[in-house]
Amino acid sequence: MFKDHFSGHAQAYAQARPRYPEALFAWLAAQCPRRELVWDAGCGNGQASVALASHFDRVFASDPSATQIAAATVHPNVRYSVEPAEQCSLPDHGADLVTVAQALHWFDHARFYAEVRRVLRPGGLIAAWTYERSSVNPVVDAVFAQLYLGELGDYWPPERRHIEAGYATLPFPFAERPAPVFELVCDWTLAQYLAYLSSWSAAQRYLKATGRDAVAAFAPALARAWGDPETVRAVRWPMTLRLGQA
Repeated sequence: MFKDHFSGHAQAYAQARPRYPEALFAWLAAQCPRRELVWDAGCGNGQASVALASHFDRVFASDPSATQIAAATVHPNVRYSVEPAEQCSLPDHGADLVTVAQALHWFDHARFYAEVRRVLRPGGLIAAWTYERSSVNPVVDAVFAQLYLGELGDYWPPERRHIEAGYATLPFPFAERPAPVFELVCDWTLAQYLAYLSSWSAAQRYLKATGRDAVAAFAPALARAWGDPETVRAVRWPMTLRLGQA
């Protein structure tokens, strides 16, 4: 069993997710003396997995959701596997890097970290990152806050608090190394922005519990704040990256 908040809308989730900056993956690769194998744990739709494939010979991408894996992007250097992060099928001490993109808060940490130490080569690295609330401009952000904190406030899974804390509240029993600050930026129209909001786990839980679409209810207010719906605006998320050495 695993905490599954995305399988029910895996295809929409894959299409609506923001893209991580390429600089993140280039920097991670530069920290690894060898780039033969990376394990992307909790890979979801494979967004990070495919980006890592440009820098590593092989990417092993695992997720316990078969629906999420089915929606993942195919890449010749990426091998997907439906399995939990706490029980990895990779052999001992073969991976140069383990990555966790926006998923570490869902894991059983003691069991996962034991697998990380087993799978990594001596001196191998683990990188986990998260992104927090988005920002567009003060007018849009004010409506966003009413949706995020108000209407959907009670529908966020409790693990969301770790994201809000930039993963500072999660255990990370590795020799931590300094990491640069990255920012996630997407240039979106209003329709793309609304699709992202609809992909939230809280939005889906609200819909299932009440039968009402909270994002659709807030769409007129967001449209007024956005202006011309075809106007492309920069949507920004602050990112936190934790890098450790086994």
